[in-house]
Amino acid sequence: MARTKRQIIGGVDTHASTHHAAVLDLHGRLLDDAQFAATPAGYAQMLSWMRKRGQVQSVGIEGTGAYGAGLARHLHEHGVDVLEVPRPDRRLRRQRGKSDPIDAEAAARTVLAGNASGAPKLATGPIEAIRMLRVARTGAVKAKTAAANTLQAVLVTAPEPLRGQLRALSTAELINACLRLRPDTTSLHDPVQAAKMSLRSIATRARALDTKARTLKKQLDALTAAAAPATSAIFGLGPDTVSALLIAIGDNPDRLRSEAAFAHLCGVAPIPASSGKTNRHRLHRGGDRSGNRALHIAVVVRLRYDPRSRAYATRRTTQGKTMPDIIRCQKRYLAREVFTALRADYAAITT
Repeated sequence: MARTKRQIIGGVDTHASTHHAAVLDLHGRLLDDAQFAATPAGYAQMLSWMRKRGQVQSVGIEGTGAYGAGLARHLHEHGVDVLEVPRPDRRLRRQRGKSDPIDAEAAARTVLAGNASGAPKLATGPIEAIRMLRVARTGAVKAKTAAANTLQAVLVTAPEPLRGQLRALSTAELINACLRLRPDTTSLHDPVQAAKMSLRSIATRARALDTKARTLKKQLDALTAAAAPATSAIFGLGPDTVSALLIAIGDNPDRLRSEAAFAHLCGVAPIPASSGKTNRHRLHRGGDRSGNRALHIAVVVRLRYDPRSRAYATRRTTQGKTMPDIIRCQKRYLAREVFTALRADYAAITT
């Protein structure tokens, strides 16, 4: 009779250049650990190394959204169940210290204990494309804001002829005015000419960043509308908030296990907060903060412009509820509506 191959659990501590892996049996015994290169060849060697030590049941990876993204995709493509593992808690690190083998073993033990139940984002479809464009646009917007703030800061200490001419302008008007400045490059030892050169250079940078941000926004809005038409049709959700919700889930719809799981992911699920004679619930403070922010913005828009939401707020206010309480309740209701729409959108993407 053929001997049954033993079941093993893997854990991986990821880094930029190398990944350290450890394997346990189902009784929690450490079987082996080793280090591999963070390359496609290294991923293949790691998987082969694990399979020589038993039948791989699951692999827990720390950092699936960063250094471990490539490894997670490789293991998923080869039929391995991959789970996202949080960083080891500080108490464990104080007791056992920190090293790559220790962290890899801790990742495997987290899976074995059932504390790593989250499926990582695959980043292999249109949602990953949306995330990439959103990262670029967010960076351009932040850099443009920084350039505009620098422009105002330079203007504060600029020579009086320039300061008096430009100080009353709005940001957009200031950028346009600074672009029209013509410094004398042969007299940059003059503070006035140097100030003109500085202001014009910063304004040029701000204008270029603004143009790039607008272009990226158009491309991002088109991708979002194509990927999630049902979600985009919900009142109060714009392209920016829809893209944030899509990115929170990723390209694998199996992360949408239930409406409650989606609410928990976005930080709007009630959790017990009782003690002694006090019996209450509160919204947990974890989850994806960008997704939570998207729901919050949508609720604020609905409370301002949606008749049903305004009527609900009026009714609950007369019952003694405060506006923060009303917003929290509305976020939970909106999460239920968004979940239904997202599931329809994901079904359309996968068919």
